Amino acid sequence: MNECYYDKRMDFFYNRSNTDTADEWTGTKLVIVLCVGTFFCLFIFFSNSLVIAAVIKNRKFHFPFYYLLANLAAADFFAGIAYVFLMFNTGPVSKTLTVNRWFLRQGLLDTSLTASLTNLLVIAVERHMSIMRMRIHSNLTKKRVTLLILCIWAIAIFMGAVPTLGWNCLCDISACSSLAPIYSRSYLIFWTVSNLVAFFIMVVVYLRIYMYVKRKTNVLSPHTSGSISRRKTPMKLMKTVMTVLGAFVVCWTPGLVVLLLDGLNCTQCGVQHVKRWFLLLALLNSVMNPIIYSYKDEDMYSTMKKMICCFSQERNLDRRPSRLPSTILSRSDTGSQYKEDSSSQGTVCNKNSS
Repeated sequence: MNECYYDKRMDFFYNRSNTDTADEWTGTKLVIVLCVGTFFCLFIFFSNSLVIAAVIKNRKFHFPFYYLLANLAAADFFAGIAYVFLMFNTGPVSKTLTVNRWFLRQGLLDTSLTASLTNLLVIAVERHMSIMRMRIHSNLTKKRVTLLILCIWAIAIFMGAVPTLGWNCLCDISACSSLAPIYSRSYLIFWTVSNLVAFFIMVVVYLRIYMYVKRKTNVLSPHTSGSISRRKTPMKLMKTVMTVLGAFVVCWTPGLVVLLLDGLNCTQCGVQHVKRWFLLLALLNSVMNPIIYSYKDEDMYSTMKKMICCFSQERNLDRRPSRLPSTILSRSDTGSQYKEDSSSQGTVCNKNSS
């Protein structure tokens, strides 16, 4: 019967896998990775929060597609949390971690990837439902969209917890991988292959939907009486999703290939030397998505811009009375003018949020 090592700390497993975490995470490389990672995380938290707030605030976005887009932003926000947790539990600290804490560290990263991937699959279904009926948005109810979002996170959390639930190498130490010292190589192969296959399927599905929309738009445009912008909206939404999918595949595929090579026990592939940089590349995906939303969707860009402007105006209005001399405040004409300016600015912000 194989001996299990649940009570060991991670230094036992790292030493067996010949991973020198202390030497790899010191000096200039450590500073660069932490500085870039910190900047990325701060931007992820701010920009994705802005996307979620824009969807909630603007009634134009109260449709299934944008609810799912907001959920994708939530997955990117979660990826930022996962990377922050990783930064505080990596390098020399890795060897001092307990098995459960290391499972939590990796489980957060796996959950963020699965949440984004599953969300893109659901968006593909939503786009297919609407495009086949030549509608801008599908007829999914808010209740069904909420149920889909809950299912997305349930699947993501389950996939992130699979190694903790038993598919690991704690009782079969010879099957441990190099990059993930307590992950079984068989699990790495399953996880990476399933994700890569899902990438391929999504690319094929989205390309088929995109070509269908383009063909239908070209055929129906001369015969439809709607506005040009309305006819082009399905194509614009598809271009946004296609760009998001392309960025997702480009950012995550290199890291998955490295994990696959590790799962296949490729000792000559030098996977240890590139792991941190491919992890940063994966994190970059969560940075790119809000930029893609605002660049590809004019309504999203204008809503986010107005929210920032209104927030700045409100802060200026809060500071403004304290800066005015008491002699000026005592004048009724100046006071009335100030109130008028304040109310007009507030009205603009309220209109912008509708």
